[in-house]
Amino acid sequence: MTAPSSPESPWPVRTVARKVADWIGRLGEVWVEGQVAQLSRRGGAATVFLTLRDPAADLSVPVTCHRDVAERPGLELTEGARVIVRARPDYYVARGSFSLRATEIRAVGLGELLARIERIRRLLAAEGLFDTARKRPLPFAPGVVGLITGRDSAAERDVLVTARRRWPAVRFAVHHCVVQGPQAAGNVIEGLRKLDADPAVEVIVVARGGGSVEDLLPFSDEGLVRAVAGCRTPVVTAVGHETDTTLVDHAADVRAATPTDAAHRIVPEIGEQRRLVDGLRARARHLVATRLEQQVRWLESVRTRPVLASPDRLLHGREDDVLGLRTRARRTLTHRVEGAERDLEHARARVAALSPAATLERGYAVVQRVDGALVRDPAEVGDGEVLRVRVAGGRLPVRVDRSTAPDPGPVVTTLQEDPA
Repeated sequence: MTAPSSPESPWPVRTVARKVADWIGRLGEVWVEGQVAQLSRRGGAATVFLTLRDPAADLSVPVTCHRDVAERPGLELTEGARVIVRARPDYYVARGSFSLRATEIRAVGLGELLARIERIRRLLAAEGLFDTARKRPLPFAPGVVGLITGRDSAAERDVLVTARRRWPAVRFAVHHCVVQGPQAAGNVIEGLRKLDADPAVEVIVVARGGGSVEDLLPFSDEGLVRAVAGCRTPVVTAVGHETDTTLVDHAADVRAATPTDAAHRIVPEIGEQRRLVDGLRARARHLVATRLEQQVRWLESVRTRPVLASPDRLLHGREDDVLGLRTRARRTLTHRVEGAERDLEHARARVAALSPAATLERGYAVVQRVDGALVRDPAEVGDGEVLRVRVAGGRLPVRVDRSTAPDPGPVVTTLQEDPA
């Protein structure tokens, strides 16, 4: 028994290789399903070499078998054929390579192929890759259409000729690839990625003519279906005849019955569009003309209204109102002015009646000192003092002379003209 490996006592390469070979050898025989990618019969050699490819993954394994196994009656072993192999895993220590040694090879029948396709369909449908909500509408009149098809195929001619006849302005970005055999799915995926990355391409068409279920098998490849579902650009599939259905048809945004039908779906028909434009133009003219007629009639009806037919009539009617208001304003203003004049006269009369001048007019006089102070008591005035007497006719200067008073008791002021 070999001691466990460690950094201090590592195993040599030969030991690891033998252990791997022993472990693989204990697996025993297994049944493996795949697609024949390469097949080599070397002259009269007893051994046949082939490569078995996984249809849903980029993975393959070499297989060897005896010529009698590969050429048994009823078995047509060709590249691209789907087979089931009974084999024993083998690890060749000298080269460090893994392979299968087949003891029996069976061709996958049509029923088995359809059952496998159905299993893949259910798996992808459960993931939502076929949901209607994922479908995108096609552009109305795409400028550039991507086309994936076989070189010089009838499908290519049907799409190009029909589309250009319907819409001459359309341009195509064509990706030629094999559309049958083990490399077909990978080639179509490469074309999808290339065209989907081109910003000028607005829709992609995958087209192929009719064929058997085995011929159309690459278009039910799981990897291809996922690539179609993952495209950002809308995809139209036209694979096979109208009755043929592959898994890519479920994942595509639009499924066309034939390549010719695909051309009908991706571009409009120029004659039909011209007729549609002519009809819309005629309808627009009719609507505009009808609207103009309505507006003309409305304008005529407005023009015939009295207010517009004879605008001065309205002014004449308002003229009487203005004259009446002006007369009323004058009368009111005159009445108020007269009332104000009467009030003013009354005020003037009252002021005049209360005025000192009116008192003077009745014969009274106002006696003032030289400095203007009023004299209210004779005792306030000294003998010989000069006073000013104001009467209605003006002012009169006087001098006080007490010597002429007849009664020496009371103060008598004699007014005489001041010679000064």
